[in-house]
Amino acid sequence: MSVIGRGRRLARRVVRSTSVEWYSYWRAQPIRSGTVLFESFAGNGAACNPEALFRALLAAPDQQHRQLVWALAPGRGVELRREFRDHPRVRFVERDSAAYWRVLGTAGTLVNNATFPPAFARRDGQVYLNTWHGTPLKRMGFDEPDGATASANVLRNFLNATHLLSQSPMMTERMYRGSYRLTGVFQGEVLEVGYPRNDRTALSAQSGSTAATTTDAELRRTFRDRGFDVDGRAIVLYAPTWRGERFNRAEDDSLELAATADRLQAALDERGASALVIVRPHQIVAQAAEAVPALRQRLVPEDLPTNAVLAATDVLISDYSSIIVDFVATGRPIVLAHSDLATYATDRGLDVADDEWPGVRATTPDELADAVTAAVLRDPAAAPSAHDRALADLYVPRDDGHASERVLDAVFRPGAAQDGVVRLGTPTATRILLHIGALRDNGITTAAMNLLPRLADAGYDVTVTHPHFASRSSLRNRHRIDPRVRVLQRTGGMNGSKTVQVLRRAADLRADARAHARVPALRRLWDDEWRRCFGTAEFDVVVDFSGYAPFWAQLLLHAPSDPLSSVWLHNDIESEVDRLVGGRPTMRRSLRAMIALFGEFDHAVSVSPALSRRNAAQLGHRVRAHWTFARNLIDAGSVLTRSQVPMDTVLLEAQPPAEVDFVLPEWVADLRTPGDRRWFVSLGRLSPEKNHDRLLDAFALVAQTDPAARLLIVGDGPLRAHLEARVADLGIADVVVFTGTLPNPYPLLAAAECLVVSSNYEGQPMVILEAAVLGKAVVSTRFASAEDALPDGGIELVDLTPRGLADGMLAFLAGRVPPVSLDDEAYNSAAFAEFVAATTTREGVSAGSTVAGSAADGTVGGSTADGTATS
Repeated sequence: MSVIGRGRRLARRVVRSTSVEWYSYWRAQPIRSGTVLFESFAGNGAACNPEALFRALLAAPDQQHRQLVWALAPGRGVELRREFRDHPRVRFVERDSAAYWRVLGTAGTLVNNATFPPAFARRDGQVYLNTWHGTPLKRMGFDEPDGATASANVLRNFLNATHLLSQSPMMTERMYRGSYRLTGVFQGEVLEVGYPRNDRTALSAQSGSTAATTTDAELRRTFRDRGFDVDGRAIVLYAPTWRGERFNRAEDDSLELAATADRLQAALDERGASALVIVRPHQIVAQAAEAVPALRQRLVPEDLPTNAVLAATDVLISDYSSIIVDFVATGRPIVLAHSDLATYATDRGLDVADDEWPGVRATTPDELADAVTAAVLRDPAAAPSAHDRALADLYVPRDDGHASERVLDAVFRPGAAQDGVVRLGTPTATRILLHIGALRDNGITTAAMNLLPRLADAGYDVTVTHPHFASRSSLRNRHRIDPRVRVLQRTGGMNGSKTVQVLRRAADLRADARAHARVPALRRLWDDEWRRCFGTAEFDVVVDFSGYAPFWAQLLLHAPSDPLSSVWLHNDIESEVDRLVGGRPTMRRSLRAMIALFGEFDHAVSVSPALSRRNAAQLGHRVRAHWTFARNLIDAGSVLTRSQVPMDTVLLEAQPPAEVDFVLPEWVADLRTPGDRRWFVSLGRLSPEKNHDRLLDAFALVAQTDPAARLLIVGDGPLRAHLEARVADLGIADVVVFTGTLPNPYPLLAAAECLVVSSNYEGQPMVILEAAVLGKAVVSTRFASAEDALPDGGIELVDLTPRGLADGMLAFLAGRVPPVSLDDEAYNSAAFAEFVAATTTREGVSAGSTVAGSAADGTVGGSTADGTATS
């Protein structure tokens, strides 16, 4: 990273650190119940539902005690600032300023149509109304590509809200229940009361004329004052949606907006249609549009509320924007600019059926010009149809001009009659939250991916959480998560003052397992972090399936309502504590803190019976925990399918994006058609516990006996350079291949004859299960949990020495080590029953037994701190 880049990153950290310090301070101060904070589109203006509710509160006789605060970005909301500059009940704060964090932390009521920043967490005693900004016609939330990442902060805000505003029952069903999967986790109320921003539009429509109300006349006068020639002319509003994929990577389509508007204006002028085309771009590109000279005489000023503009609009042109829904209620013509309908539906996705679109569809520039001209000239063919009027009942059944009052009743008037208040339903399925780690290419990730579909099939309400990340492997594995699973990515950083953070880190260093709950300041810190990440969501079961991060273990232990809790032990933990990487015990500090936390969970779950006995025996004198086990599941179908992918495809996909001159290695042809060559394969991270030094020493002995033997080492890690040098020193560089990490190693495993495992210790190696699915022979060192790596045995277990490993490999070459196999259906049925028992019952599974059948009955035993069985 350049010096400038490092400087910018440091500056961002300083700004965030300062903001967190301010926010943490004000969150501890008394809540000001009469203060209402309004924000729309991250402070980019005073608009939408928040602006309508702001004016309604100002005008309401019984709400005069409230102080109203607007959060605005620098230079935005100019007209509103001018209008209310001297108003005693109105003030403005700059978004992200110290004053902003003060109001966000202390205001009694919060109103937003999008999202507050990632640091935000609603306090007990605060009311948060999220109004959203329209009934979505395009896919949202989990329905859009990579929706969990795109919607991470949106989901946080929804789960922190006390009220969600809905324009219609359809919006509730499709958006809140469907796209964002809030049923069972959102604890607040949904207000199906219509959109306050449409009150002006609805009243204008009821008047029968766009020029009949004072509001419309004032708006036309405002247009004239801004240089728009609207006298005697119809107003045609062009308001397309935003075409970008992410809010932080918005595409600037301002030039295309200008070109389209100019073409339409020229067509209208040529055909004698007296109309003015004006443009309202999406908020994301509004600032860029202001810089385009060709748009300056067409651009609707940002301080004019969109729905006030709609009240004066004669014809609306849009594509996939929710503004279409708002305009349906007016009964005026709508023209759909759908030249890219098929492409947009494929790339972005649409959430409406073909017969749910109102208006006239145009697919070419000429069709668009014809349709708009016909609408301006009041051609009967362009008038809204009975079908369009029926759609108004679907989309805007309560946009009748009185939505603001209904919101005030529900949110600001305790005891008022409640109209249109619904809840998303109480949970009927067991709700499970699993932390699945950073989704690296490892056995933990594979085990999680195999487990999630089985949980969904069994009818559980499954949520996973993981940190936000950007590595290639993590991005790839994120897309492997079963689409039925709700994903709540942790975004943003932990709040809390520097003093409290020092206390937290000191407690971790001391491995003080109870400090997070015993010390009041730390208990508040962790409770606040749960609220920040998950809002008021509650779960019946929480599982730290990763099991390596004290941060996540402590966070899950602060889940409200005392859910059953389990932490996973994927390895021989005592051995992991002392594992050296680069001569340093890199995990000693974090794992000692984790060990101290094991006893805080209802179950400490190892991934095999033997491993559970070993972990209990080694750690039982340090922490009293309820030791149990649940073996990992295997997705045999995926392994078999992925093993059929051509090897050149697998190797090409593993190359960095910039690698354009990739040449297939010569060894690939030998592996495909080995002839008399005999291929062994090792899969795993190149790190000390895998002991590849032992493997190489053993293979050197094998190569001396059988020159046709070959060794394929799949994986990467901190020891790769050392191991490559070791191969050269042993004189076996011509018969050993290092492939690096492969997203799909199964074609190589399928092509080789024998899997070799040389580890000092393991949990339950997924690769042994995968080799069994592919019918491969397995030679493995006799690490502590090796005896039950496969349910029916068959592994050639050898001493943990180079000679022992070499003898096992030579035994395979001599035909004395047959392939292993796995009845994956029976195995998965038992393993899943073990998971259910270990997570949803108090007893768990005893380390000396295996649960049979497809479901656990909760009657099996667990084990105490010393590993002995209990009934």
